[in-house]
Amino acid sequence: MNVAVPSTSPKPHFSQVAIIGVGLIGGSFALALKAAGACDTVVGVGRDRANLDVALSRGIIDRVASSIEEAVAQSDLVLVATPVAQFAHVFSSIARALSPQTLVTDAGSTKRDVVRAARLAFGAQIGRFIPSHPIAGAEHSGAAAARADLYVSRRVVISALEENAAADVARVEAAWRVCGARIGHMRAEEHDAVFAAVSHLPHVLAFGLVEEFSTRADAARLFGYAAGGFRDFTRIASSHPEMWRDICLANRDAISAELTRFGQTVAALQALVAAGDGAALEARFHAAREARNRWLAGDFDASTD
Repeated sequence: MNVAVPSTSPKPHFSQVAIIGVGLIGGSFALALKAAGACDTVVGVGRDRANLDVALSRGIIDRVASSIEEAVAQSDLVLVATPVAQFAHVFSSIARALSPQTLVTDAGSTKRDVVRAARLAFGAQIGRFIPSHPIAGAEHSGAAAARADLYVSRRVVISALEENAAADVARVEAAWRVCGARIGHMRAEEHDAVFAAVSHLPHVLAFGLVEEFSTRADAARLFGYAAGGFRDFTRIASSHPEMWRDICLANRDAISAELTRFGQTVAALQALVAAGDGAALEARFHAAREARNRWLAGDFDASTD
């Protein structure tokens, strides 16, 4: 599969890429780099041997490393795509094998905790780590779900550090661009505040709604009659529970603030329903529909490079 890349972007080339965590995100990154001819070899490492065997059979990776250190030692680019709670351990292992020629990036959905863990592990080598976050998840996980076009026209946020050399940041950005992605930039603090609202909160709500229904005495009847609206709203509740547990813990202050704010909105709607205020409900629903339609039309598109 050929992945479209803007003609102005220089095509990067990597001799060996190491994927730490060969799931949907890491596996799709590997497939996209391979499809673009941007790397010679991809080596993978992970906790689940069966998943790694799937990655081998699908040609996502060329070989399995016996350890993180082995995977990193001969690689010029490393992507960490594990759940964020594992990052501290992964970074410590990477640091033991990190060379001055190796760049490390990540796919973590939170950034403040990731940067803290990287600084502790890498020390004076922190400039080798360029934080990133591809906004391209799906409800399915594992190497079996990976696909080469996952990042086409999707946004990747780069949260560069002051210690990063401009050339190294550009090389990591080029790796994502060759996968078809659009690049945006945010500081780690800004990133975590924004994604607590637009990503983390919706996932918590979807998980919470399904879990609440499942505990009711009439759960079988509720799920039996649930149709397209319920399916659309709760699609993301099929996401990886461990990953979302870690995200909630890592970004708990920002997510807690968003839950409080949303709770106030729910309380206001509850009051309008209880009062039978149809005009106010319709006005709020109309405003919400208009905002969503504008978003779908691209009116709120944030700037990218």
